[in-house]
Amino acid sequence: MPAGTGTGTGTVDPRAVVVAAWRAESARLVGALTRMTRDVGLAEDLAQDALVAALEQWPGSGVPANPGAWLMTAAKRRGVDHFRRAETLRRKLAELHHDDRGEEGEVPDLDAMVDHIEDDVLRLVFLTCHPALSAESAAALTLRLVGGLTTAEIARGFLATEAAMGQRISRAKRTLAEAGVGPELPTGAERAERLDDVMAVVYLIFNEGYAATAGDDWTRPDLIAEALRLARMLAALTPDEPEVLGLQALLELQASRTAARTDDLGRAVLLEAQDRTLWDQDLIRRGADALHRASALAARRRPVGRYYLQALIAAEHARAEHADDTDWRRIADLYDVLAGAAPGPVVEVNRAVAHGRAFGPAAGIAVLDALGPDPLGDSPLVPSVRGDLLERSGRHAPAGAAFAEAARRTRNRSERALLERRAATNLAHD
Repeated sequence: MPAGTGTGTGTVDPRAVVVAAWRAESARLVGALTRMTRDVGLAEDLAQDALVAALEQWPGSGVPANPGAWLMTAAKRRGVDHFRRAETLRRKLAELHHDDRGEEGEVPDLDAMVDHIEDDVLRLVFLTCHPALSAESAAALTLRLVGGLTTAEIARGFLATEAAMGQRISRAKRTLAEAGVGPELPTGAERAERLDDVMAVVYLIFNEGYAATAGDDWTRPDLIAEALRLARMLAALTPDEPEVLGLQALLELQASRTAARTDDLGRAVLLEAQDRTLWDQDLIRRGADALHRASALAARRRPVGRYYLQALIAAEHARAEHADDTDWRRIADLYDVLAGAAPGPVVEVNRAVAHGRAFGPAAGIAVLDALGPDPLGDSPLVPSVRGDLLERSGRHAPAGAAFAEAARRTRNRSERALLERRAATNLAHD
């Protein structure tokens, strides 16, 4: 990242660099500070203090050559100040109670601790997925601390108010503090107990990056990259777990399409219209390798589940050189298996897409109709899929109405623009 001039002028916008550095480094900052302080709430506060300091100082002093290191140094200094104040208060209280036995309290030497240990973020994910927390609280806290999402963004994803989500996240941090949970990576049965929740939140982070629920951008590559990094680390930590390898394979294969998912103007591009020469072949190879290893373990009767099955589906797309080459019957069969292994409305909506492609739009609409009204609440997914199936069946007026409803529901500007274009095309057709 380029350094700014001493005056903060020139081509670099310091505030924009602060935001970019925060997105890139916040999870590592909080992870490292949690390891150092053993208090996730304090770690987040120290990281936020460093962010405020950067917003105050960089516009005047210029962008440092290494923004991430600057933020870590600033956070550690505030941490040292915090512990010194706490130690001073302890001594004063001891004097008031005439109970000072001359014992020296310890102020952690944060400067002596190694910065950015590679597994700090993974430690943080396991910490936020502690069994003391409910699944929803763990996911929300992880999205906040690891995914870098705002409370408002998380609230939208959970269909909750911002105030309620803020309280939930605060309670989660308080629960961890009261339970005395440390940042050590769990082992044995404890690790296995948390593994499903850890995989779920890594997948949540990836999905928010792959298709942002709100904002101007269709994708958030920073979250995609962080989820990929976590999935790879998790696979290295548990190399004999086919479902973990399945998660890695799924994320690698889906991430391979990132460059093709928007056009030169930043507009969303659907899968069938993507320029597949832009798909990242290195990520496809990585995904295929992880899937091969998962399949070898599955052949030895190791259990697999939703991530492995979704990776098999993603691999079918990756094998198709052109959209017309896609083996939709195979994909429909895999979705049928997935629906049995991990039933839920999102799987059914995607199964409707697959059946619509494999057996005709009417078959897809039948799967969708079986779900009943609004199975995903106010999500735009159901009306957008219904619009696509209706469009393919030549029923343009109801297709246009469905796309318009989906556009009304989405909070992502890029997705809304795409849905509005599809609505207008269908309504104009008649």
